[in-house]
Amino acid sequence: MSRVSQAEAKVNRERVVAAASRLFREDGVVKVGIADVMKSIGLTQGGFYKQFASKDALVAEAAAKAFADNLQDLVALDQEAGGHQAAWQSLLESYFSIEHRDNPGTGCPAAGFAGDIAREPKHRETYARGVQELAGWIAPGDAGLAAYATLVGGILLARATAGTPLSEQILQAAHAAAAGAADSGQPETG
Repeated sequence: MSRVSQAEAKVNRERVVAAASRLFREDGVVKVGIADVMKSIGLTQGGFYKQFASKDALVAEAAAKAFADNLQDLVALDQEAGGHQAAWQSLLESYFSIEHRDNPGTGCPAAGFAGDIAREPKHRETYARGVQELAGWIAPGDAGLAAYATLVGGILLARATAGTPLSEQILQAAHAAAAGAADSGQPETG
């Protein structure tokens, strides 16, 4: 049996967290086991416990990473789009797309983790912090929270009705509702 260097262990840990984040959003925390996560990246289940104290520790880290990565992407979108309003419009186009609806594993962390977090209060602080940060990117205070709630609620309903005409109607209606929802201010930073 060969030993893994500290550098390799760090890379493996990052791979585990990234895979867990994707799988938990795709299939749910309850359905996805440690073996599923490890197998998805070609590692053994035994290696998991050298990196994490428990599945709960992985859930917390995977959720936090998903929110942090999403916020980082949004901040970069501000730069790429040439301003916050253009970035907001670009986000709406991609958020309410069929591609986003059909790929929860790489999509919105608030939508992807919502059902599991609602049933598992021990991860609510991590989730709430992520929601506040992403809503703050949209707009300050209640305007950002309302707009983000429209996004998350819209995509959850569209996913729940996928395969029916109602799903695309929900995407369109939620897009229209969210389009003007964040006009009340600049994004919060830091």
